[in-house]
Amino acid sequence: MIKEVIVVEGRDDISAVKRAVEAEVLAVGGFGINKKVIDKIREAQIRQGVIVLTDPDFAGEKIRKIIAKRVIGIKHAYIDQKEGTKDGDIGVENAEPEAIIRALEKARCTLKEVQSTFTVQDMIYFRLMGNTNSKEIREFIGKELGIGYCNSSQFLSRLNSYGITKEEFIEAVNKMNNVIKR
Repeated sequence: MIKEVIVVEGRDDISAVKRAVEAEVLAVGGFGINKKVIDKIREAQIRQGVIVLTDPDFAGEKIRKIIAKRVIGIKHAYIDQKEGTKDGDIGVENAEPEAIIRALEKARCTLKEVQSTFTVQDMIYFRLMGNTNSKEIREFIGKELGIGYCNSSQFLSRLNSYGITKEEFIEAVNKMNNVIKR
């Protein structure tokens, strides 16, 4: 049982989450996020906490940002784009229960004071940017850390905003290197 309220985009997402976990789930209705919906999310955050689990696409990220801007202290969970894609359609509703559970287990809260643990130099050194396979590396490490996939600038921001430690990061890099060697 998940204690937080899980915020998703639509009704089909509610069904997918309920297949994966026992939890209270609230749909925002896509871009139709109005004051009433934000007030419900705020109330849920005060009452028991909120985890935002939106689709791994541009629209999902935009909805996530709208919510995060208006409701402080929420957690963010990300499903991998590949895990959320079925027949060319991207969405939480397409993810298997295991992928949803994994995303929820790795949910992270944005820190009040963003750290500067990671730098652009780290991004280059670990081939997260400026390399022919940087996208694939960010996908793997983002999935391992539970921060989702994004461009290099946003990835650096998420590393620092979600308080990822150097130890967690190195563990994800090592796991990636072990998978590649096989």
